[in-house]
Amino acid sequence: MKDVIRLLLVVSFFVLWGCSTPKNVAYFQNAEEIRGMALQPEQQFRLRPEDKINIIVNSSDPMLMQQFNLMCSASAARSLGASATPKLASGGVNGVGGMLLAYTVDEQGDIQFPVLGRVAVGGKTRHEVAEYIRDRLIARDLIKDPVVTVEYVNLSVMVLGEVVRPGRIEILRDHFTILDAIASAGDLTIIGQRENVMVCRNVDGEDMTYFVNLCDRKNVLESPAYYLQQDDVIYITPNAKRQREFKSTGNAFAQPSLWISLASLITTIVALAIR
Repeated sequence: MKDVIRLLLVVSFFVLWGCSTPKNVAYFQNAEEIRGMALQPEQQFRLRPEDKINIIVNSSDPMLMQQFNLMCSASAARSLGASATPKLASGGVNGVGGMLLAYTVDEQGDIQFPVLGRVAVGGKTRHEVAEYIRDRLIARDLIKDPVVTVEYVNLSVMVLGEVVRPGRIEILRDHFTILDAIASAGDLTIIGQRENVMVCRNVDGEDMTYFVNLCDRKNVLESPAYYLQQDDVIYITPNAKRQREFKSTGNAFAQPSLWISLASLITTIVALAIR
């Protein structure tokens, strides 16, 4: 009888092991261990060729301001090497109607700005671009009190794989992290692998791949992929259980026939033991 009980325990163990739920589901499981850890410096986006930005110049003199905030049609924008965006289609800047110019960074890292001409913006943050244009306007005595604002237009990252809403995520602010992107995608699904999140990035023409463990808060905060860059691709792979389901025998434990056969086997063993 003891041998029969031992056999039943062994069979039950393998059944439960095969049907077990992955333990690594919760994020930041070691959060208490890293209290007080120094964080890496916040990183801002630096403009690259093909990035688009809006540049808004405000001043106490509306007449001077209008020559820098060009509100025009898409065809007029193309003649200036920029594209028109309907963000301010109604009202515009300080009541000026039309379409606000979105400047496209060219291959040399420059934009063509009204009056100032070519302005080098490649490799600069949006705050550095705003400060540079402001200083140029003052230095050339064009506007005495300009307030220059630079906004991103087309910066984004891609989130693919096991998330609720895969797709392109628009970047609207600085210091955009991998957690921001995952939250914008609706979080990982229950079958998304949290220990091996892949981030693909182009660095000076070279493809780089980073792996982030969302269950380990220290790993997340120290990863080079914690702060994202424009055009990063985040991929969430399915966990081992989901991968097994794609195999011919991977979902055997989910089949009713297995449980019927197992019940029949146990019944037979018990009947033989009783005799």
